[in-house]
Amino acid sequence: MRNNMQFVILNTERRSEKDKEESKLKIDSFFRRNARCFILLFLSLNLILSLTSCGVRKSIKHLPDVQQYSLEIPEVHKINDSTFSFHENYLTKNRQGLWELYVKGNPLQLGYNNGALTQSLMQKQEKIFFSKVEGFVPSKFKQNLLRGFLKWYNRKMYLNVREDYQTELYGLSRYSSDEYNFIAPKYLRNLYLHGAHDIGHAMQDLMMVGCTSLAVWNENTEDGELLIGRNFDFYVGDDFAENKLVEFVEPEDGIPYMSVAWPGMIGVVSGMNKEGITVTINAGKSKIPLTAKTPISLVTREILQYATTIDKAIAIAKKRKVFVSESILVGSANDKNAVIIEVSPDNFGVYKVENTSKVFCTNHFQSEAYQNDKRNKKHILESHSEYRYEKLQELLQENKKLNPEKMAAILRDKSGLKGEKIGYGNEKAINQLLAHHAVIFSPQKKLVWVSANPYQLGEFVCYDLNEIFSDKKLENEIFSKSELNIPKDPFLDSKEYQNYEQYKMMSSKVNKAIDGEETITDDFIPYYQSLNRDFWLVYYQAGKYYFNKKEYSKAKSEFETALAKEITTIPDRKNVEKYLHKVVNKLK
Repeated sequence: MRNNMQFVILNTERRSEKDKEESKLKIDSFFRRNARCFILLFLSLNLILSLTSCGVRKSIKHLPDVQQYSLEIPEVHKINDSTFSFHENYLTKNRQGLWELYVKGNPLQLGYNNGALTQSLMQKQEKIFFSKVEGFVPSKFKQNLLRGFLKWYNRKMYLNVREDYQTELYGLSRYSSDEYNFIAPKYLRNLYLHGAHDIGHAMQDLMMVGCTSLAVWNENTEDGELLIGRNFDFYVGDDFAENKLVEFVEPEDGIPYMSVAWPGMIGVVSGMNKEGITVTINAGKSKIPLTAKTPISLVTREILQYATTIDKAIAIAKKRKVFVSESILVGSANDKNAVIIEVSPDNFGVYKVENTSKVFCTNHFQSEAYQNDKRNKKHILESHSEYRYEKLQELLQENKKLNPEKMAAILRDKSGLKGEKIGYGNEKAINQLLAHHAVIFSPQKKLVWVSANPYQLGEFVCYDLNEIFSDKKLENEIFSKSELNIPKDPFLDSKEYQNYEQYKMMSSKVNKAIDGEETITDDFIPYYQSLNRDFWLVYYQAGKYYFNKKEYSKAKSEFETALAKEITTIPDRKNVEKYLHKVVNKLK
Protein backbone atom coordinates (compact mmCIF):
# COMPACT_ATOMS: atom_id res chain seq x y z
CA MET A 1 0.00 0.00 0.00
CA ARG A 2 2.65 2.50 0.88
CA ASN A 3 3.17 2.49 -2.78
CA ASN A 4 -0.37 3.47 -3.50
CA MET A 5 -0.99 5.65 -0.52
CA GLN A 6 2.16 7.47 -1.30
CA PHE A 7 0.50 8.48 -4.48
CA VAL A 8 -2.84 8.83 -2.83
CA ILE A 9 -1.20 11.65 -1.02
CA LEU A 10 1.71 12.48 -3.21
CA ASN A 11 -0.01 12.50 -6.46
CA THR A 12 -2.10 15.11 -5.13
CA GLU A 13 -1.25 17.73 -7.46
CA ARG A 14 -1.28 20.45 -4.90
CA ARG A 15 2.18 20.29 -3.78
CA SER A 16 3.35 23.15 -1.61
CA GLU A 17 4.75 22.76 1.89
CA LYS A 18 1.50 24.15 3.22
CA ASP A 19 -0.51 21.57 1.30
CA LYS A 20 1.64 18.67 2.39
CA GLU A 21 1.55 19.73 6.04
CA GLU A 22 -2.21 20.26 5.97
CA SER A 23 -2.74 16.93 4.20
CA LYS A 24 -0.79 15.16 6.90
CA LEU A 25 -2.87 16.88 9.58
CA LYS A 26 -6.08 15.97 7.75
CA ILE A 27 -5.05 12.33 7.54
CA ASP A 28 -4.09 12.11 11.22
CA SER A 29 -7.24 13.95 12.23
CA PHE A 30 -9.32 11.69 10.04
CA PHE A 31 -7.86 8.58 11.64
CA ARG A 32 -8.33 10.01 15.16
CA ARG A 33 -11.93 11.08 14.58
CA ASN A 34 -12.83 7.81 12.96
CA ALA A 35 -10.82 5.33 15.01
CA ARG A 36 -13.91 3.38 16.01
CA CYS A 37 -15.21 3.45 12.48
CA PHE A 38 -11.88 2.18 11.22
CA ILE A 39 -11.99 -0.75 13.60
CA LEU A 40 -15.44 -1.59 12.23
CA LEU A 41 -14.15 -0.97 8.72
CA PHE A 42 -11.21 -3.27 9.38
CA LEU A 43 -13.54 -6.03 10.60
CA SER A 44 -15.91 -5.39 7.72
CA LEU A 45 -13.02 -5.41 5.32
CA ASN A 46 -11.97 -8.82 6.56
CA LEU A 47 -15.49 -10.00 5.84
CA ILE A 48 -15.42 -8.37 2.41
CA LEU A 49 -12.04 -9.92 1.68
CA SER A 50 -13.32 -13.32 2.69
CA LEU A 51 -16.35 -12.90 0.45
CA THR A 52 -14.28 -11.56 -2.44
CA SER A 53 -11.10 -13.47 -1.72
CA CYS A 54 -11.25 -15.16 -5.06
CA GLY A 55 -11.10 -11.78 -6.82
CA VAL A 56 -8.28 -10.55 -4.59
CA ARG A 57 -6.30 -13.77 -5.01
CA LYS A 58 -6.72 -13.62 -8.77
CA SER A 59 -5.46 -10.04 -8.77
CA ILE A 60 -2.43 -10.84 -6.64
CA LYS A 61 -1.52 -13.98 -8.57
CA HIS A 62 -2.30 -12.67 -12.05
CA LEU A 63 0.60 -12.29 -14.46
CA PRO A 64 0.40 -11.36 -18.13
CA ASP A 65 1.15 -13.99 -20.80
CA VAL A 66 4.70 -13.00 -21.65
CA GLN A 67 5.55 -16.25 -23.46
CA GLN A 68 4.00 -15.01 -26.70
CA TYR A 69 6.76 -12.42 -27.17
CA SER A 70 10.37 -12.86 -28.16
CA LEU A 71 12.93 -11.40 -25.78
CA GLU A 72 16.60 -10.57 -25.75
CA ILE A 73 17.78 -9.80 -22.22
CA PRO A 74 19.43 -6.37 -22.49
CA GLU A 75 23.16 -6.12 -21.88
CA VAL A 76 23.61 -2.45 -21.20
CA HIS A 77 26.81 -0.81 -22.42
CA LYS A 78 27.98 2.13 -20.31
CA ILE A 79 29.46 4.80 -22.59
CA ASN A 80 30.01 7.29 -19.76
CA ASP A 81 28.38 8.24 -16.45
CA SER A 82 25.35 9.70 -18.22
CA THR A 83 25.02 7.64 -21.41
CA PHE A 84 24.03 3.97 -21.67
CA SER A 85 23.00 1.86 -24.67
CA PHE A 86 21.68 -1.50 -25.80
CA HIS A 87 21.58 -1.90 -29.60
CA GLU A 88 19.48 1.06 -30.82
CA ASN A 89 18.04 1.70 -27.36
CA TYR A 90 19.78 4.26 -25.22
CA LEU A 91 19.60 6.61 -22.27
CA THR A 92 21.53 9.86 -22.03
CA LYS A 93 21.47 13.07 -20.01
CA ASN A 94 21.61 16.29 -22.01
CA ARG A 95 23.40 19.47 -20.98
CA GLN A 96 20.14 20.96 -19.65
CA GLY A 97 19.78 18.06 -17.21
CA LEU A 98 16.94 16.21 -18.97
CA TRP A 99 17.27 12.44 -19.35
CA GLU A 100 16.46 11.25 -22.89
CA LEU A 101 15.35 7.65 -23.38
CA TYR A 102 14.85 5.86 -26.69
CA VAL A 103 13.40 2.33 -26.70
CA LYS A 104 11.86 0.10 -29.34
CA GLY A 105 10.48 -3.42 -29.65
CA ASN A 106 7.52 -5.61 -28.72
CA PRO A 107 5.74 -4.96 -25.39
CA LEU A 108 7.96 -7.31 -23.38
CA GLN A 109 11.15 -6.02 -25.00
CA LEU A 110 10.06 -2.43 -24.45
CA GLY A 111 9.64 -3.08 -20.74
CA TYR A 112 12.98 -4.84 -20.40
CA ASN A 113 14.84 -2.21 -22.42
CA ASN A 114 13.30 0.60 -20.41
CA GLY A 115 13.99 -1.09 -17.08
CA ALA A 116 17.57 -2.10 -17.90
CA LEU A 117 18.52 1.39 -19.04
CA THR A 118 16.74 3.37 -16.30
CA GLN A 119 17.16 0.91 -13.41
CA SER A 120 19.08 3.20 -11.07
CA LEU A 121 16.81 6.17 -11.83
CA MET A 122 13.66 4.07 -11.45
CA GLN A 123 14.75 2.66 -8.11
CA LYS A 124 15.60 6.14 -6.91
CA GLN A 125 12.07 7.32 -7.76
CA GLU A 126 10.64 4.31 -5.95
CA LYS A 127 12.61 5.21 -2.84
CA ILE A 128 11.38 8.81 -3.01
CA PHE A 129 7.78 7.63 -3.29
CA PHE A 130 7.87 5.31 -0.33
CA SER A 131 9.83 7.64 1.93
CA LYS A 132 7.18 10.30 1.30
CA VAL A 133 4.41 7.89 2.31
CA GLU A 134 6.16 7.10 5.56
CA GLY A 135 6.40 10.84 6.19
CA PHE A 136 2.69 11.31 5.65
CA VAL A 137 1.56 8.13 7.40
CA PRO A 138 4.24 7.18 9.97
CA SER A 139 2.01 4.74 11.88
CA LYS A 140 2.70 1.12 10.91
CA PHE A 141 -0.87 0.22 11.84
CA LYS A 142 -2.27 2.85 9.49
CA GLN A 143 0.13 1.78 6.75
CA ASN A 144 -0.94 -1.85 7.08
CA LEU A 145 -4.60 -0.88 7.14
CA LEU A 146 -4.24 1.24 4.03
CA ARG A 147 -2.12 -1.37 2.28
CA GLY A 148 -4.81 -3.99 2.88
CA PHE A 149 -7.53 -1.66 1.72
CA LEU A 150 -5.73 -0.67 -1.46
CA LYS A 151 -4.91 -4.29 -2.28
CA TRP A 152 -8.64 -4.91 -2.18
CA TYR A 153 -9.43 -1.64 -3.94
CA ASN A 154 -7.10 -2.44 -6.87
CA ARG A 155 -8.30 -6.01 -7.25
CA LYS A 156 -10.00 -5.33 -10.61
CA MET A 157 -7.41 -3.02 -12.12
CA TYR A 158 -5.72 -5.76 -14.15
CA LEU A 159 -9.07 -6.51 -15.81
CA ASN A 160 -9.14 -2.95 -17.17
CA VAL A 161 -5.54 -2.64 -18.40
CA ARG A 162 -4.55 -3.85 -21.86
CA GLU A 163 -2.64 -7.11 -21.85
CA ASP A 164 0.23 -5.64 -23.87
CA TYR A 165 0.65 -2.81 -21.33
CA GLN A 166 0.64 -5.33 -18.51
CA THR A 167 3.34 -7.24 -20.39
CA GLU A 168 5.41 -4.08 -20.75
CA LEU A 169 5.00 -3.34 -17.06
CA TYR A 170 6.07 -6.89 -16.25
CA GLY A 171 9.30 -6.39 -18.21
CA LEU A 172 9.91 -3.03 -16.57
CA SER A 173 9.24 -4.44 -13.11
CA ARG A 174 12.07 -6.97 -13.41
CA TYR A 175 14.37 -4.03 -12.66
CA SER A 176 12.49 -2.70 -9.64
CA SER A 177 14.06 -2.80 -6.21
CA ASP A 178 13.70 -5.87 -3.97
CA GLU A 179 13.54 -3.53 -0.99
CA TYR A 180 9.78 -3.06 -1.27
CA ASN A 181 8.65 -6.60 -2.00
CA PHE A 182 6.95 -6.62 1.42
CA ILE A 183 4.50 -4.06 0.02
CA ALA A 184 3.61 -6.03 -3.09
CA PRO A 185 5.41 -8.12 -5.71
CA LYS A 186 7.31 -6.06 -8.27
CA TYR A 187 4.81 -6.44 -11.10
CA LEU A 188 1.84 -5.49 -8.93
CA ARG A 189 3.71 -2.50 -7.49
CA ASN A 190 4.34 -1.19 -11.00
CA LEU A 191 0.75 -1.78 -12.05
CA TYR A 192 -0.67 -0.08 -8.97
CA LEU A 193 1.70 2.88 -9.29
CA HIS A 194 0.22 3.63 -12.69
CA GLY A 195 -3.14 4.09 -11.00
CA ALA A 196 -1.69 6.21 -8.23
CA HIS A 197 -2.31 9.53 -9.99
CA ASP A 198 -5.98 8.57 -10.19
CA ILE A 199 -6.21 7.29 -6.62
CA GLY A 200 -4.52 10.44 -5.34
CA HIS A 201 -7.16 12.89 -6.40
CA ALA A 202 -10.05 10.43 -6.14
CA MET A 203 -9.67 10.04 -2.37
CA GLN A 204 -11.87 13.04 -1.62
CA ASP A 205 -9.61 15.21 -3.75
CA LEU A 206 -7.11 15.27 -0.93
CA MET A 207 -4.87 17.40 -3.10
CA MET A 208 -6.12 18.54 -6.46
CA VAL A 209 -3.88 19.33 -9.36
CA GLY A 210 -3.80 22.82 -10.72
CA CYS A 211 -2.60 22.10 -14.25
CA THR A 212 -3.12 24.56 -17.09
CA SER A 213 -3.14 23.88 -20.84
CA LEU A 214 -4.20 25.69 -23.99
CA ALA A 215 -4.34 25.21 -27.75
CA VAL A 216 -4.44 27.96 -30.39
CA TRP A 217 -4.48 27.98 -34.19
CA ASN A 218 -5.47 29.99 -37.29
CA GLU A 219 -5.57 33.72 -36.44
CA ASN A 220 -4.14 33.11 -32.96
CA THR A 221 -0.73 31.84 -34.09
CA GLU A 222 2.08 33.44 -36.02
CA ASP A 223 1.98 30.86 -38.85
CA GLY A 224 -1.67 29.84 -38.53
CA GLU A 225 -0.70 26.35 -37.40
CA LEU A 226 -1.78 24.55 -34.25
CA LEU A 227 0.25 25.34 -31.13
CA ILE A 228 -0.30 23.76 -27.70
CA GLY A 229 1.19 24.57 -24.31
CA ARG A 230 0.81 22.97 -20.89
CA ASN A 231 2.06 23.18 -17.31
CA PHE A 232 1.99 19.89 -15.39
CA ASP A 233 1.69 21.27 -11.87
CA PHE A 234 2.57 18.16 -9.94
CA TYR A 235 4.91 18.58 -7.00
CA VAL A 236 6.20 15.90 -4.64
CA GLY A 237 9.37 17.73 -3.74
CA ASP A 238 12.43 18.87 -5.63
CA ASP A 239 14.00 15.43 -5.41
CA PHE A 240 11.08 13.88 -7.28
CA ALA A 241 11.38 16.39 -10.14
CA GLU A 242 15.16 16.13 -10.33
CA ASN A 243 15.23 13.33 -12.91
CA LYS A 244 12.80 14.33 -15.64
CA LEU A 245 12.59 11.74 -18.39
CA VAL A 246 11.82 12.52 -22.04
CA GLU A 247 10.85 9.17 -23.58
CA PHE A 248 10.87 8.31 -27.27
CA VAL A 249 9.09 5.01 -27.82
CA GLU A 250 8.91 3.01 -31.04
CA PRO A 251 6.51 0.13 -30.36
CA GLU A 252 6.33 -2.91 -32.61
CA ASP A 253 2.60 -2.26 -33.02
CA GLY A 254 1.21 1.24 -33.38
CA ILE A 255 2.59 4.75 -33.79
CA PRO A 256 5.93 5.97 -32.39
CA TYR A 257 5.49 8.67 -29.75
CA MET A 258 7.26 10.81 -27.16
CA SER A 259 6.20 11.63 -23.62
CA VAL A 260 7.50 13.54 -20.60
CA ALA A 261 7.31 11.98 -17.16
CA TRP A 262 9.65 10.24 -14.70
CA PRO A 263 11.57 6.94 -14.61
CA GLY A 264 9.32 3.89 -14.21
CA MET A 265 6.32 5.48 -15.95
CA ILE A 266 4.95 3.96 -19.19
CA GLY A 267 1.70 5.93 -19.03
CA VAL A 268 1.47 9.41 -20.56
CA VAL A 269 0.68 12.71 -18.86
CA SER A 270 2.08 14.90 -21.68
CA GLY A 271 2.99 13.56 -25.11
CA MET A 272 2.81 13.62 -28.92
CA ASN A 273 2.97 10.88 -31.55
CA LYS A 274 4.58 10.83 -34.98
CA GLU A 275 1.20 11.60 -36.59
CA GLY A 276 0.92 14.86 -34.63
CA ILE A 277 -1.65 13.73 -32.05
CA THR A 278 -0.97 15.35 -28.66
CA VAL A 279 -2.39 14.56 -25.23
CA THR A 280 -2.21 16.40 -21.91
CA ILE A 281 -4.25 15.57 -18.80
CA ASN A 282 -5.83 17.88 -16.23
CA ALA A 283 -7.51 16.54 -13.08
CA GLY A 284 -11.21 17.21 -12.57
CA LYS A 285 -13.44 17.09 -9.51
CA SER A 286 -13.98 13.43 -8.56
CA LYS A 287 -16.02 11.41 -6.14
CA ILE A 288 -14.51 8.29 -4.60
CA PRO A 289 -15.12 5.31 -6.92
CA LEU A 290 -15.82 1.85 -5.54
CA THR A 291 -12.94 0.16 -7.33
CA ALA A 292 -9.93 0.99 -9.48
CA LYS A 293 -10.36 0.62 -13.22
CA THR A 294 -8.24 1.98 -16.09
CA PRO A 295 -5.55 4.48 -15.02
CA ILE A 296 -5.98 7.66 -17.03
CA SER A 297 -2.29 7.75 -18.06
CA LEU A 298 -2.74 4.41 -19.82
CA VAL A 299 -5.81 5.73 -21.65
CA THR A 300 -3.75 8.63 -22.98
CA ARG A 301 -0.88 6.24 -23.80
CA GLU A 302 -3.31 4.23 -25.93
CA ILE A 303 -4.48 7.37 -27.70
CA LEU A 304 -0.90 8.28 -28.62
CA GLN A 305 -0.05 4.77 -29.75
CA TYR A 306 -3.11 4.19 -31.92
CA ALA A 307 -4.90 7.44 -32.83
CA THR A 308 -4.25 9.53 -35.94
CA THR A 309 -7.28 11.83 -35.65
CA ILE A 310 -9.44 13.43 -32.97
CA ASP A 311 -12.33 11.06 -33.75
CA LYS A 312 -10.09 8.04 -33.18
CA ALA A 313 -8.84 9.54 -29.92
CA ILE A 314 -12.42 10.05 -28.75
CA ALA A 315 -13.31 6.46 -29.66
CA ILE A 316 -10.40 5.10 -27.62
CA ALA A 317 -11.23 7.23 -24.58
CA LYS A 318 -14.91 6.33 -24.77
CA LYS A 319 -14.36 2.56 -24.64
CA ARG A 320 -12.18 2.64 -21.50
CA LYS A 321 -13.66 2.57 -17.99
CA VAL A 322 -11.92 5.14 -15.82
CA PHE A 323 -12.30 5.70 -12.09
CA VAL A 324 -11.65 9.44 -11.77
CA SER A 325 -12.67 12.63 -13.53
CA GLU A 326 -10.14 13.96 -15.98
CA SER A 327 -9.86 16.39 -18.89
CA ILE A 328 -7.74 15.22 -21.84
CA LEU A 329 -6.78 18.01 -24.22
CA VAL A 330 -6.17 16.37 -27.61
CA GLY A 331 -4.51 18.22 -30.47
CA SER A 332 -4.35 16.85 -34.01
CA ALA A 333 -2.11 17.82 -36.92
CA ASN A 334 -4.37 15.97 -39.36
CA ASP A 335 -7.50 17.77 -38.13
CA LYS A 336 -5.69 21.07 -37.52
CA ASN A 337 -7.81 21.38 -34.41
CA ALA A 338 -7.98 20.59 -30.71
CA VAL A 339 -10.74 19.37 -28.37
CA ILE A 340 -11.07 18.46 -24.71
CA ILE A 341 -12.27 14.94 -23.89
CA GLU A 342 -13.90 14.97 -20.45
CA VAL A 343 -14.14 11.57 -18.77
CA SER A 344 -15.46 10.37 -15.42
CA PRO A 345 -16.69 7.06 -14.03
CA ASP A 346 -20.31 7.72 -15.01
CA ASN A 347 -20.19 10.42 -17.67
CA PHE A 348 -18.41 11.34 -20.91
CA GLY A 349 -18.28 14.58 -22.87
CA VAL A 350 -16.33 16.29 -25.62
CA TYR A 351 -15.79 20.04 -25.62
CA LYS A 352 -15.39 21.41 -29.15
CA VAL A 353 -15.11 25.13 -29.77
CA GLU A 354 -17.04 26.80 -32.56
CA ASN A 355 -16.38 30.14 -34.26
CA THR A 356 -13.05 30.46 -32.52
CA SER A 357 -9.56 29.00 -32.83
CA LYS A 358 -8.55 28.55 -29.22
CA VAL A 359 -9.38 26.19 -26.38
CA PHE A 360 -8.36 26.53 -22.73
CA CYS A 361 -8.22 23.76 -20.15
CA THR A 362 -7.75 24.29 -16.42
CA ASN A 363 -9.46 21.98 -13.92
CA HIS A 364 -13.17 22.19 -14.59
CA PHE A 365 -15.36 20.62 -17.27
CA GLN A 366 -16.85 22.67 -20.10
CA SER A 367 -18.80 20.24 -22.29
CA GLU A 368 -22.58 20.07 -22.41
CA ALA A 369 -22.49 16.66 -20.72
CA TYR A 370 -21.35 18.31 -17.47
CA GLN A 371 -23.43 21.50 -17.56
CA ASN A 372 -25.61 20.32 -14.67
CA ASP A 373 -22.92 18.45 -12.75
CA LYS A 374 -23.11 19.71 -9.14
CA ARG A 375 -19.52 18.79 -8.30
CA ASN A 376 -18.23 20.63 -11.34
CA LYS A 377 -20.32 23.72 -10.57
CA LYS A 378 -19.07 23.80 -6.99
CA HIS A 379 -15.49 23.35 -8.13
CA ILE A 380 -15.78 26.30 -10.54
CA LEU A 381 -17.18 28.45 -7.74
CA GLU A 382 -14.74 27.50 -4.97
CA SER A 383 -11.42 26.60 -6.61
CA HIS A 384 -8.79 28.52 -8.56
CA SER A 385 -9.66 26.81 -11.87
CA GLU A 386 -11.96 29.56 -13.22
CA TYR A 387 -9.46 32.26 -12.18
CA ARG A 388 -6.69 30.65 -14.24
CA TYR A 389 -9.11 30.22 -17.15
CA GLU A 390 -9.83 33.97 -17.08
CA LYS A 391 -6.10 34.69 -16.82
CA LEU A 392 -5.48 32.67 -20.00
CA GLN A 393 -8.09 34.77 -21.79
CA GLU A 394 -6.40 37.93 -20.56
CA LEU A 395 -2.93 36.75 -21.64
CA LEU A 396 -4.15 35.82 -25.09
CA GLN A 397 -5.60 39.31 -25.52
CA GLU A 398 -2.19 40.74 -24.63
CA ASN A 399 -0.18 38.30 -26.77
CA LYS A 400 -1.43 38.20 -30.34
CA LYS A 401 -0.20 35.68 -32.92
CA LEU A 402 1.49 33.21 -30.60
CA ASN A 403 4.73 31.42 -31.44
CA PRO A 404 6.66 28.98 -29.20
CA GLU A 405 8.53 31.79 -27.42
CA LYS A 406 5.31 33.67 -26.62
CA MET A 407 3.69 30.41 -25.49
CA ALA A 408 6.60 29.84 -23.10
CA ALA A 409 6.07 33.35 -21.69
CA ILE A 410 2.41 32.54 -21.02
CA LEU A 411 3.30 29.29 -19.25
CA ARG A 412 5.82 31.20 -17.13
CA ASP A 413 3.46 34.04 -16.14
CA LYS A 414 3.39 34.52 -12.37
CA SER A 415 0.92 37.39 -12.03
CA GLY A 416 -2.77 37.50 -11.24
CA LEU A 417 -5.58 39.09 -13.23
CA LYS A 418 -4.72 42.54 -14.59
CA GLY A 419 -1.09 41.95 -13.67
CA GLU A 420 -1.77 41.97 -9.93
CA LYS A 421 1.02 40.70 -7.70
CA ILE A 422 -0.49 37.70 -5.92
CA GLY A 423 2.65 36.16 -4.42
CA TYR A 424 4.98 33.50 -5.76
CA GLY A 425 3.55 30.00 -5.50
CA ASN A 426 -0.07 31.14 -5.58
CA GLU A 427 -2.12 28.50 -7.40
CA LYS A 428 -4.18 31.20 -9.07
CA ALA A 429 -1.17 31.94 -11.27
CA ILE A 430 -0.50 30.11 -14.53
CA ASN A 431 3.05 29.58 -13.26
CA GLN A 432 2.70 28.30 -9.71
CA LEU A 433 6.45 27.70 -9.37
CA LEU A 434 6.04 24.00 -8.70
CA ALA A 435 5.45 22.40 -12.13
CA HIS A 436 7.06 19.04 -12.73
CA HIS A 437 7.39 20.10 -16.36
CA ALA A 438 6.02 22.35 -19.07
CA VAL A 439 5.67 21.30 -22.71
CA ILE A 440 4.97 23.12 -25.96
CA PHE A 441 3.76 21.17 -29.02
CA SER A 442 3.75 22.18 -32.68
CA PRO A 443 1.86 19.15 -34.04
CA GLN A 444 1.97 20.02 -37.75
CA LYS A 445 5.73 20.53 -37.64
CA LYS A 446 6.14 17.55 -35.25
CA LEU A 447 8.22 19.75 -32.91
CA VAL A 448 8.05 19.65 -29.12
CA TRP A 449 9.75 21.79 -26.46
CA VAL A 450 10.33 20.41 -22.94
CA SER A 451 11.27 22.60 -19.97
CA ALA A 452 14.43 21.90 -18.00
CA ASN A 453 14.66 22.40 -14.23
CA PRO A 454 13.54 24.17 -12.24
CA TYR A 455 9.78 24.11 -12.87
CA GLN A 456 9.08 25.67 -16.30
CA LEU A 457 11.79 28.27 -15.80
CA GLY A 458 14.74 26.41 -17.33
CA GLU A 459 15.61 26.28 -21.01
CA PHE A 460 12.94 24.70 -23.24
CA VAL A 461 14.71 21.95 -25.20
CA CYS A 462 13.37 21.33 -28.71
CA TYR A 463 12.94 17.89 -30.32
CA ASP A 464 11.93 17.03 -33.90
CA LEU A 465 9.91 13.80 -34.10
CA ASN A 466 10.38 13.67 -37.87
CA GLU A 467 14.11 13.19 -37.32
CA ILE A 468 13.91 11.07 -34.19
CA PHE A 469 11.60 8.49 -35.74
CA SER A 470 13.13 8.54 -39.22
CA ASP A 471 14.82 5.53 -40.84
CA LYS A 472 17.99 7.58 -41.22
CA LYS A 473 18.39 8.09 -37.49
CA LEU A 474 21.89 7.31 -36.26
CA GLU A 475 22.41 5.01 -33.27
CA ASN A 476 22.84 6.97 -30.01
CA GLU A 477 22.22 10.24 -31.83
CA ILE A 478 21.57 13.31 -29.70
CA PHE A 479 18.03 14.34 -30.56
CA SER A 480 17.55 17.92 -29.44
CA LYS A 481 17.46 20.79 -31.95
CA SER A 482 19.53 23.25 -29.95
CA GLU A 483 19.12 26.06 -32.49
CA LEU A 484 15.37 26.05 -31.75
CA ASN A 485 15.65 25.97 -27.95
CA ILE A 486 13.88 28.67 -25.94
CA PRO A 487 16.17 30.42 -23.40
CA LYS A 488 15.66 30.10 -19.67
CA ASP A 489 13.42 32.59 -17.88
CA PRO A 490 15.44 35.66 -16.73
CA PHE A 491 13.50 35.38 -13.46
CA LEU A 492 15.90 32.54 -12.55
CA ASP A 493 18.70 35.08 -12.11
CA SER A 494 16.62 37.50 -10.03
CA LYS A 495 16.66 38.30 -6.34
CA GLU A 496 12.95 37.48 -6.24
CA TYR A 497 13.63 33.90 -7.30
CA GLN A 498 16.33 33.51 -4.65
CA ASN A 499 13.87 34.85 -2.08
CA TYR A 500 11.21 32.38 -3.20
CA GLU A 501 13.55 29.42 -2.78
CA GLN A 502 14.52 30.73 0.65
CA TYR A 503 10.82 31.14 1.50
CA LYS A 504 10.20 27.50 0.59
CA MET A 505 12.98 26.30 2.85
CA MET A 506 11.79 28.45 5.75
CA SER A 507 8.15 27.34 5.43
CA SER A 508 8.83 24.01 7.11
CA LYS A 509 10.40 25.85 10.08
CA VAL A 510 7.29 28.03 10.36
CA ASN A 511 5.01 24.98 10.24
CA LYS A 512 6.98 23.37 13.06
CA ALA A 513 6.81 26.59 15.07
CA ILE A 514 3.02 26.67 14.62
CA ASP A 515 2.84 23.11 15.98
CA GLY A 516 5.06 24.07 18.92
CA GLU A 517 7.86 21.80 17.75
CA GLU A 518 10.37 24.60 17.19
CA THR A 519 11.11 28.04 18.58
CA ILE A 520 11.60 31.06 16.35
CA THR A 521 12.85 34.55 17.20
CA ASP A 522 10.76 37.73 17.15
CA ASP A 523 12.36 38.97 13.94
CA PHE A 524 11.91 35.65 12.10
CA ILE A 525 8.29 36.20 11.02
CA PRO A 526 8.84 39.64 9.40
CA TYR A 527 11.86 38.29 7.53
CA TYR A 528 9.91 35.24 6.38
CA GLN A 529 7.10 37.45 5.10
CA SER A 530 9.51 39.77 3.30
CA LEU A 531 10.61 36.86 1.11
CA ASN A 532 7.14 36.54 -0.44
CA ARG A 533 5.33 39.65 0.73
CA ASP A 534 2.41 39.47 -1.74
CA PHE A 535 1.40 35.92 -0.84
CA TRP A 536 -1.54 35.57 1.55
CA LEU A 537 -0.19 32.38 3.08
CA VAL A 538 2.76 34.01 4.87
CA TYR A 539 0.34 36.18 6.87
CA TYR A 540 -2.06 33.32 7.53
CA GLN A 541 0.79 31.19 8.86
CA ALA A 542 2.00 34.06 11.05
CA GLY A 543 -1.53 34.50 12.34
CA LYS A 544 -1.76 30.85 13.33
CA TYR A 545 1.63 31.06 15.03
CA TYR A 546 0.60 34.07 17.15
CA PHE A 547 -2.83 32.54 17.80
CA ASN A 548 -1.28 29.39 19.25
CA LYS A 549 1.00 31.58 21.39
CA LYS A 550 -2.09 33.46 22.61
CA GLU A 551 -0.77 36.74 21.19
CA TYR A 552 -4.21 37.60 19.85
CA SER A 553 -3.64 41.22 18.83
CA LYS A 554 -0.74 40.21 16.60
CA ALA A 555 -2.75 37.27 15.23
CA LYS A 556 -5.68 39.57 14.39
CA SER A 557 -3.41 41.90 12.40
CA GLU A 558 -1.92 39.01 10.45
CA PHE A 559 -5.29 37.46 9.56
CA GLU A 560 -6.61 40.84 8.43
CA THR A 561 -3.58 41.30 6.19
CA ALA A 562 -4.07 37.80 4.74
CA LEU A 563 -7.69 38.63 3.89
CA ALA A 564 -6.52 41.71 1.98
CA LYS A 565 -4.43 39.51 -0.33
CA GLU A 566 -5.51 37.27 -3.24
CA ILE A 567 -6.40 34.07 -1.39
CA THR A 568 -6.24 30.90 -3.46
CA THR A 569 -9.68 29.32 -2.90
CA ILE A 570 -13.01 30.03 -1.21
CA PRO A 571 -12.38 27.31 1.44
CA ASP A 572 -8.99 28.91 2.16
CA ARG A 573 -10.65 32.32 2.62
CA LYS A 574 -13.30 30.85 4.90
CA ASN A 575 -10.57 29.26 6.98
CA VAL A 576 -8.82 32.62 7.47
CA GLU A 577 -12.16 34.24 8.36
CA LYS A 578 -12.83 31.48 10.88
CA TYR A 579 -9.52 32.15 12.61
CA LEU A 580 -10.14 35.89 12.61
CA HIS A 581 -13.54 35.33 14.20
CA LYS A 582 -11.91 33.22 16.93
CA VAL A 583 -9.34 35.94 17.57
CA VAL A 584 -11.97 38.68 17.82
CA ASN A 585 -13.87 36.60 20.37
CA LYS A 586 -10.68 36.09 22.38
CA LEU A 587 -10.08 39.84 22.46
CA LYS A 588 -13.55 40.68 23.76
